[in-house]
Amino acid sequence: MNVRKTDEFIADVERQVEWYAIEAGWEVAERYLSTVEATCELLGRHPQLGPPGRFAHPLLRDWRFSLVLRPFNQHLLFYEVAGNSIIMRRAMSGRRDLPRRLLEPPENS
Repeated sequence: MNVRKTDEFIADVERQVEWYAIEAGWEVAERYLSTVEATCELLGRHPQLGPPGRFAHPLLRDWRFSLVLRPFNQHLLFYEVAGNSIIMRRAMSGRRDLPRRLLEPPENS
């Protein structure tokens, strides 16, 4: 399947890469980015791998989620399956108030 990334997804990932670069160094930041890419590729091959999010909000209802591969598996990738595409919607820590945060712009998340 074709994997498409929304602007919000890209902004979320860039924000996390910046955080890792500052807090842990560029090597860790680059590993995070590579691991997110590997997770996206895996979802492109196995789109039903992630369970439905079961969110009540209508905009989130069809979203699925998957943990980022280890060692960054405290982060979640949210996506939709649409025809022959996977649309990567958001990326964030699983420790957040997810239904509220998923609806906010990346700069507020």
